[in-house]
Amino acid sequence: MSLIYLVAGEASGDILGARLMAALRARAPGLEFAGLGGERMAEQGLQSLFPIRELALMGLLEVLPSLRRLARRLEETAQDIARRAPRLVVTIDSPGFTLRLAARVKAMGIPVVHYVAPQIWAWRPGRVRKIARRVDRILALLPFEAPLFEAAGIPVSFVGHPILESEAARGDAARCPLPGRGLVVMPGSRAGEVRRLLPVFAETVRALPGDVTPVLALAGTVEEAVRARAEAFGRPLRFARTPAEKADAMAAARAGLIKSGTSSLEAAVAGLPHVVAYRLNPITAALARRLIRVRHVSLVNLLCGREVVPELLQQDCTPAALAAALRPLLEGGAAAEAQRAGFREALARLAPPAGRPSEAAAEAVLAELERRRE
Repeated sequence: MSLIYLVAGEASGDILGARLMAALRARAPGLEFAGLGGERMAEQGLQSLFPIRELALMGLLEVLPSLRRLARRLEETAQDIARRAPRLVVTIDSPGFTLRLAARVKAMGIPVVHYVAPQIWAWRPGRVRKIARRVDRILALLPFEAPLFEAAGIPVSFVGHPILESEAARGDAARCPLPGRGLVVMPGSRAGEVRRLLPVFAETVRALPGDVTPVLALAGTVEEAVRARAEAFGRPLRFARTPAEKADAMAAARAGLIKSGTSSLEAAVAGLPHVVAYRLNPITAALARRLIRVRHVSLVNLLCGREVVPELLQQDCTPAALAAALRPLLEGGAAAEAQRAGFREALARLAPPAGRPSEAAAEAVLAELERRRE
């Protein structure tokens, strides 16, 4: 039997890994899996080497105190791969950890497929040379990424964006009746994000009219921390934990207050008008401003080439500014419909050439395995 070792470092990668496992098993039932993953990959039968919440860190100052632990976990994972000798390693996003691991794996002579292209189009394009030495193939989510990596000699498969398979498009408002006007609040899946954003989001909600009902989305890695801060919203609120619950909430709500990242695309798939917000540690933000090469952080805006969704970042991420941007969306009408038109435009560019994204990813992984047999 062929063993594939998968490594996911955070909640979004866990979802990707689970869908990939299911699609691979449907095509090659004899495959075995090992590696790192979360709840969703566990549902597919993966026994994670250790809890991936230890890897869900973002930002220079947030990572520094954990460097020793991360180095230990990196060594532990590399040793596990050496012991198991898989046919192929699939690293999923989280490049700070996975690409360091990929360098170790390549030295063992084991091929590496990296799922989710690092965003060299956004910052530090010089990284592509280092990436080329560490991976054998990249599975890209965005159509414009392939030429950037192929120019550096890295084979690329455009597999489409997994957001097209998310449950967000299958929400049912009838399953989530909300009094007044619903507002989905998504503060992120990392402890640092919750710590910085949730107080701002809570104050934003308090600045909105009293008929606005917040629905707080929970991610497994930070669920307890979010629940512990729920009283700060100062009004009754709902919780949405599972993907289905979040989808129903987005179908029932008028607007969303969304942490920058894949959550914005999820809202777009659901047709939920929203505002994107983010705050980094000030030092990390200062470094990022010197490195980032794109005008927008929202993928909806990047794909459309204009601001469809308001982006309120760093010093602009204030309760007053967020509340002002949300009010016209909560009213509905032209502002909300303009966003929905932009969503349709952006999402049309994310479909793979054939099939679903997870199926396209599975086909690319199996093709890489077949090439190794030749």
